[in-house]
Amino acid sequence: MLRPFYLFMLLSIFCLKQVATASWCGKRPYLCSGMRFNQEASSNGSSLSIKVEPLDSLPSIQHRAVYESSSTYDSVLYGTIATLSVHEFPATIHGQDTEATVVVSNVQQGRADNINAIHAGWGIAPYFYGDNKSHFYVKWTADGYRSTGCTDLKCNGFVPVNYAPITPGDSLEGKSKITIKIFKKKDDGDWWLYFGHDGGNITPVGFWPKNLFNSLTDHANMITWGGYTGSNVGEPSPPMGNGQWPGEKSATFEDIQFVDNNGHGYVPPPWPVGVHSDVTHKKCYQVSVFTNNMFYYGGPGGCTD
Repeated sequence: MLRPFYLFMLLSIFCLKQVATASWCGKRPYLCSGMRFNQEASSNGSSLSIKVEPLDSLPSIQHRAVYESSSTYDSVLYGTIATLSVHEFPATIHGQDTEATVVVSNVQQGRADNINAIHAGWGIAPYFYGDNKSHFYVKWTADGYRSTGCTDLKCNGFVPVNYAPITPGDSLEGKSKITIKIFKKKDDGDWWLYFGHDGGNITPVGFWPKNLFNSLTDHANMITWGGYTGSNVGEPSPPMGNGQWPGEKSATFEDIQFVDNNGHGYVPPPWPVGVHSDVTHKKCYQVSVFTNNMFYYGGPGGCTD
């Protein structure tokens, strides 16, 4: 946080930051407020599917290549753990973003304004972070990103713990893999985030208090793992993952598990019973088959629609 050495300088910097933040949020609002889910949360029958939408009418395009839990509105889930490969793209330009994220959410039928979700992963967003580095980030919402929630520590909500291994917003420069565990602790009922990198042990980063939420207070009913990109209309979309098509040299989500109400991991049922894919633009991005608790994902981008 800036220290008030000079009042004039402090006020000037604050004003400049407010203008810059408004610009960033306008260009890619779901990075400032999290993803916007529309009422397409209901797809076939009672199965769930999360769709990414801009928060406002400003022209922007989002794409995803993800796996989702094959859930229904009545599903009861308590969290997930996964290991994500981390990548950087020096060529990512202002106005573009690329992310790899884990989303734990509760989606209610016909209630887009009641979607509760928490996210953690890595992202590159020059207009948000001011550089082309990969950053560890978190975000949350309790009303479909209408008036609650934010990214990192931009608002009250996510509570960091002392001696955490990382702080939301920190650069992941030099890291090749990170492990993320989001789960509802049985003893306090809050949603906890644990983090580890490059094969090390996972330790607490912080938690989202249960009283932030309504539908997510008791449990989740959907979990998503995968890549997202954003770009301005008419401009090419950025690479996803490490820019390679899914394969042995591409980006990965590995060691994917659900977490039970005791905090223990368990393997999802085999595809397509336990999980299913959702890809918006297969000419630019794709996912591999989900097998051995992992999948490859990514693509070169370059789409303008």
